[in-house]
Amino acid sequence: MFVDIMINTMTLTVRFAVALLIASLGEMYNQKAGIFNLGCEGIMSMGAFLGMLVPFMIGGADQVPGYVNILGLITGTLCGALLGLIFGIVVITFRAPQGIAGIGMQMFGVGLAGTFFRSYIGGSQSITGINASAIPVISKIPIIGEILFTHNAVVYFAYLMIPVCYYIMYKTPWGLHVRAVGTHPRAADSLGINVNKVRYQSLAVGGAMAGFAGAFLTLCQAKMFTADIIGGRGFIAVALVYFGQWHPIKIFLGALLFTFAQSLQTQIQIFVPQFQYYEFLTMLPYLLVIVVLAFNRKSNKFGPASLGKPFNREMRV
Repeated sequence: MFVDIMINTMTLTVRFAVALLIASLGEMYNQKAGIFNLGCEGIMSMGAFLGMLVPFMIGGADQVPGYVNILGLITGTLCGALLGLIFGIVVITFRAPQGIAGIGMQMFGVGLAGTFFRSYIGGSQSITGINASAIPVISKIPIIGEILFTHNAVVYFAYLMIPVCYYIMYKTPWGLHVRAVGTHPRAADSLGINVNKVRYQSLAVGGAMAGFAGAFLTLCQAKMFTADIIGGRGFIAVALVYFGQWHPIKIFLGALLFTFAQSLQTQIQIFVPQFQYYEFLTMLPYLLVIVVLAFNRKSNKFGPASLGKPFNREMRV
């Protein structure tokens, strides 16, 4: 029984960590540029709804061509980028307090997605989505094959984003600009870097990744949309950026840790139904994040020095 629980838990961890991982990497771009975006949850909600809406409007619960599901992913991603830019207008152009504006974006996105869902769909509806398919030969490897090579193509694409994000952030001129405007925007401005432009670009990238993460939830995981489908993942993504010290590899490890705890509690409830304290199991992943952040006091020294601070080149702000 123990072996079955662990294999199932690790298999689910690989699959379920994707949405949290992509959203966290997107939030990393936001924060590296000096923008604290608490609206990730709302952007994910809109991405989740639109990702599901496209195949539902075309085929309903019936099987649709693969490109339709890809179109749903693209739609959710573009919506996320647009919401990121709208958030940028509020906090970059008008220099509104980023924390309050982020909560507003979260409420706006979740409320808008729920309203559109009730208006255009009405009730619980499922879609076929993007199904998992085992990779021939290597998926037959005992234990490792089942854990790593029985997922859909979007899962593998998501994990390829880890080295891509690392390369962009630390090996490209644009990544250097992002880090510069998040650390010392006035110095970056003196070198000819358009601080606001780079921050807008970072919010578009971060929003696009949050929208993609939401669309993944409905197309590849739940195969349906509900008003609470994000389930706090947007806020966990923000916490994981701190936990991972704004580094893609550490953020990836944090996403795996949280998702492992989440997957483990579901497997214990399935394989050990007589376990009476399931409420404790449900809160365990979130408690784990709080404990890790509480003991990870040194993470702040790795953060962007100008995180959450608006930039005005005409004033010492």
